[in-house]
Amino acid sequence: MNITFVDLKRQYDSIKTEIDGAIANVIGDSAFIGGPYVESFERAFGSFCCTKHCIGVGNGTDALCIALRALNIGRGDEVITAANSFIATSEAITMTGAKVVFVDINPETYNIDVDKIAEKITSRTKAIIPVHLYGQPADMDPILELARQHNLRVIEDAAQAHGALYRGRHIGSIGDIACFSFYPGKNLGAYGDAGAIVTNDDQLSVKARKIANHGRTQKYDHEIEGVNSRLDGIQAAILQVKLNHLLEWTESRRRNAYFYNELLRNADVMTPIEIENTKAVYHLYVVRVKNDCRQKLQEHLKANGIATGIHYPIALPNLKAYAYLGHNAHRDFPEATKASKEILSLPMYPELEKSQIEYIVEKIADFFS
Repeated sequence: MNITFVDLKRQYDSIKTEIDGAIANVIGDSAFIGGPYVESFERAFGSFCCTKHCIGVGNGTDALCIALRALNIGRGDEVITAANSFIATSEAITMTGAKVVFVDINPETYNIDVDKIAEKITSRTKAIIPVHLYGQPADMDPILELARQHNLRVIEDAAQAHGALYRGRHIGSIGDIACFSFYPGKNLGAYGDAGAIVTNDDQLSVKARKIANHGRTQKYDHEIEGVNSRLDGIQAAILQVKLNHLLEWTESRRRNAYFYNELLRNADVMTPIEIENTKAVYHLYVVRVKNDCRQKLQEHLKANGIATGIHYPIALPNLKAYAYLGHNAHRDFPEATKASKEILSLPMYPELEKSQIEYIVEKIADFFS
């Protein structure tokens, strides 16, 4: 049996008629940049996130950069974020001229450790970016309380958490502003790069949209210098089709995750943990493999036709890109550093079948036996 890590073709085949029709409509209307398809998706996705405003942009990294700029964050400022994420999170901070300040992770959820944020706050701190990593909501209430105490802004990095819930609230609607990626492999993925910013703040919405569109609201009336970051009509139409299926796909991911959990109950791996009163959406299904055997397990699964991944093999502060910060990996970020050597992502997508999960778990059991 061969099991891919993600099966985008299988998903496309299941909605081919809808997707092909949506693309044809955009081409037929020549609505390539802006226009009704982008506007329609923005309304739909904003409603999905329970936010008043949605601004479609070129990708998730742009979304973060634009959100930071909309909050007037730049040179001389500091922004706190998690030590375990994709580099886009921290990269966006430094692209504004601000300094990234990393916080170690909770070893069970792999999200930012809320008990370690306060010690990183200084007079220069302007914002916190919690990452809802792997589709598991970060613990937002303590973060919001810290933000209130220190007059900080909260930017949700929701690139992997489309449709997740935290204590009854939709991810994306909790902080001051939130950023999504629609990279093809995401739970809600385009057929190219795409992203979005959502917020309930009217002024932030206007400013973010202005920054994303060359600093203007009218064609040649440039009030500030912005960037060119736009969601195109074809991607918007594709995303709108997929959005109609997202709740169903999310439930399939959750069923698959719980089936993995059940079958792996007695295995020598640690399965994902959801914090209380949350609904995770399992963008990734990440287990933890101890005793320095992750690579051998990965090789064993590959030999049996099972694709896996590691998200992420190097904790952000330990990357060469951040050597200038002078961190000591084991002293400063022990949990993120340790996790980076033990985490393993197993195949996870809505179309994954029970028989495939049973095969994967069987091969994991074979390895440990």
